[in-house]
Amino acid sequence: MNTQEKLAIQTSSIDSNIYQRVKSLIVRDLFNLNWDLQQRDKTLIIAPPKEYSKEIVMKSMEYKRREIFASAQSWIEKNRKLLHNNLATGSQAFNSQIIPTIEVCTSQKQHDIFRMCRYYWSSPYSDYVGRRIKLLIRDDALANRPIIGIAALGSPIIHIPERDDWVGWNKETRTNNLILCMDAYVLGAMPPYNMLLGGKLIAYMLASNEIRQLYKRKYDGRLTSISSRMSSDLVCLFTTSLYGRSSQYNRISYDNKYLYNEIGKTKGFGSLHLTDETFSAMQELLRGAGLIITNRFGDGPNWRMRVIRTACDYIGIDADTLLRHSFRRNIYATPLAENYRDILLGNETVPTYYDYPVDSLVNYWKERWLYKRKIYLRESNRLNEILSFHPQSFSIE
Repeated sequence: MNTQEKLAIQTSSIDSNIYQRVKSLIVRDLFNLNWDLQQRDKTLIIAPPKEYSKEIVMKSMEYKRREIFASAQSWIEKNRKLLHNNLATGSQAFNSQIIPTIEVCTSQKQHDIFRMCRYYWSSPYSDYVGRRIKLLIRDDALANRPIIGIAALGSPIIHIPERDDWVGWNKETRTNNLILCMDAYVLGAMPPYNMLLGGKLIAYMLASNEIRQLYKRKYDGRLTSISSRMSSDLVCLFTTSLYGRSSQYNRISYDNKYLYNEIGKTKGFGSLHLTDETFSAMQELLRGAGLIITNRFGDGPNWRMRVIRTACDYIGIDADTLLRHSFRRNIYATPLAENYRDILLGNETVPTYYDYPVDSLVNYWKERWLYKRKIYLRESNRLNEILSFHPQSFSIE
């Protein structure tokens, strides 16, 4: 981060309550991120830190997570038993042969289970717009088929400079070929399988032939509105890690190839560092001023960013400086075809897919990760950490 950049916020007492509240909430959010605050007459000068530590990012995520919990508390209480009934005990998971199966969320019950599991993560719950596939990964080796973890694929973010540079896209080639990619915006294991490196298992499974085929069945024959390309050929997955280099994606290889390739970091331009309380206050401010930022299809990209920009302009804060200092994410790419780059650049039209059968990927995960993990738990006297887990005492809060 450029520590020379500073944000100036006027503190005039003549402004309306909501006007001042928005300013105060922005200051609070930035103060929680260790921004340096200095008072100069009636102006507050705020400068970003050189970088955010993992602890600071986690603290901010926990604040947003608590906001979401508070708004969904009654729904969570209503569905707590549903989650408990779909989890394994630690003993069951440790002694299971683990036969993972992919279940696409189509029913309301499946979506409710997915949502409950998603609340478990430290990063706040959010959803993608556009194409979406939500998955439950269950253990068919156990009678109650408990949840190993969850995953979700969604339409890629339109412009990520680091990703686009890695592919070699310009605006035209990206517009024509982005449809051939998906973002893995949820990927992880639930207790007790997370203690058995279940997150790596699910990462392996997302690269499988079966996921490609599942995707093709859902979108076969559909044309995108902005490209002449068919939307059912999936040739590359992208995902990000919020807390630096991810142990979940580290060293995931198969057939002498890394499946998850670290290709760079985002610049950190975004709004994840601003709380929902601050965003709601911005909306209230704009409504009171008669400035309505609509969220209809065709109104332009990223409604949340447009609201923040408009609110910042209205109260005299430099939106670019504020938005430029969100959290940087590590970006990972998972090519699914040998000629993925030629496909994504529009030089070829027929993917030459890698052959990644899900059964082979699962067996490789067991040999490479699971069996060694079990030995480690035994020899390090940490076995009781997993054996003591029981769904009825588990809480996502």
